[in-house]
Amino acid sequence: MIDLNVKPVKARPFVILALMLLVPLGVPASETPGESAPLDPSAFSDVMIPEGRVEAAVGQLDAMAEAALETTGVPGMAIAVVHRDRVVYLKGFGLRSLDGEARVDDETVFQLASLSKPVAATVVAAAIDRTHGERAGLAWDDPIVRHLPDFALNDPAITSRVTIADLFAHRSGLPDHAGDLLESIGYGRAEILSRLRFYPLAPFRASYAYTNFGLTAAAEAVARAEGTSWERLSQELLYSPLGMTSTSSRFADFISAPNHAIGHVRRDGVWVVTPEVREPDAQSPAGGVSSSASDMAQWLRLVLGEGMLEGKPVIGAQALARIHAPNLMSSPLHGPSSRPSFYGLGLGVSVDSAGRVRWSHSGAFLLGASTTLAMLPSESLGIVILTNGQPVGAPEGVAAGFLELVETGEIRHDWPALFGGAIARLYAETTAFAETPSAPAPARPLDVYVGRYANDLYGPAVVEATDAGLVLRLGPSPIALPMSHFDGDAFTFRPIGEDALGVSGAVFGFDDERAASLQIEYLDEEGLGTFRR
Repeated sequence: MIDLNVKPVKARPFVILALMLLVPLGVPASETPGESAPLDPSAFSDVMIPEGRVEAAVGQLDAMAEAALETTGVPGMAIAVVHRDRVVYLKGFGLRSLDGEARVDDETVFQLASLSKPVAATVVAAAIDRTHGERAGLAWDDPIVRHLPDFALNDPAITSRVTIADLFAHRSGLPDHAGDLLESIGYGRAEILSRLRFYPLAPFRASYAYTNFGLTAAAEAVARAEGTSWERLSQELLYSPLGMTSTSSRFADFISAPNHAIGHVRRDGVWVVTPEVREPDAQSPAGGVSSSASDMAQWLRLVLGEGMLEGKPVIGAQALARIHAPNLMSSPLHGPSSRPSFYGLGLGVSVDSAGRVRWSHSGAFLLGASTTLAMLPSESLGIVILTNGQPVGAPEGVAAGFLELVETGEIRHDWPALFGGAIARLYAETTAFAETPSAPAPARPLDVYVGRYANDLYGPAVVEATDAGLVLRLGPSPIALPMSHFDGDAFTFRPIGEDALGVSGAVFGFDDERAASLQIEYLDEEGLGTFRR
């Protein structure tokens, strides 16, 4: 999901207006027995959807999906649409892998990436509902340390107050994507969560920043309270009750599934099978779920049905409703006429151009997955799209075009191009080391750089000299990263893994004849990337 930090909105001046909108003129706010519920003008849209419009839009999905694959080159896609508690569309397109001929179908298992977050939110809602009324029951507003006593952030006062809901809403003050780079260099879940305390914090509950490992910490707290692992809890409370037989929160289950889609990346304009399959177990609640379009259709039915499936309650409506209640603005206003977007608990919440509430989320792995879902709760309509290619806007473009067809009867915008351009800009390589100087200063003798450096957040960095030059080793199980001379005491290397967006600089600092520090560019986004000998 594309999210940017924003400042909070103060709602107090609008309280009276909001109350007026919630109570229709001439209709009492309360109802007596036998009366129908009062109408809610805030739920109205003046852009009506006539009968048959959804069916007509569904009828164009085959062509839209095939065009998206043809235009972008993404190998495979699966789509599910739910309307009024019925699965009205379920289909796969393209190939599971470019190395074979197996086709994608509605049971093909894809990595969900960040669609795991709304799925995880429903697991937490189910756990809260199950313990409702118990003396030690769970609640969205439980402090994390009540269930995960070793958890800590940079400020002890915030550590004691931050709740499950705060971390699912990305409003703890942790920086954007805090912990992701730790995962990329090989740390596991427990170690990453223990290192969140080293990050500086923005204002608590007043700033939005999207974090995989903040949400993961909240999920871990819930699992700890339930006396089980997150993976087992998800299976017990959600996947099994919904009959989601292809869904798992374990990477091993995904990779062993006979009918799974392998990831693909684009290299020099050509799509190839990913050289490294994304293994997201460390952030399983935030990005580690794998599922099929068929299974995700059941999840859509559950959420749109307010916790009901096949006429039976699965999750209490009250616990579930918290996930789509807005908390903070999640994207900036671009002018006085732009509409704000908000974030609930693991789910995006907005009002679309037709005046309807829309719930949505996207997921992406640079190593080969791109997914999206969108729901119009007023129409009991939802769509989920799964693909096995790196993010280029394909699923978002199809989903946006489908909903525009539903609401207006035509596609008025080139959604694939709009989303493709936005995503390309988001993932554009940004480095001060892209172009080699025309006359670089020579390096010092390599042995003055060699040594072991340390960083509170990232741990050790070891620099070694080999016959081919310097090698950098990062993380708990160090992988050799060859370094190339750039200019003077500056070198470059190519990071690997999910966060590898190109070349990174590595600059040595000196107090005397031997290097005393090493500043690594791609680890320095929060000013935390300096290692000291």
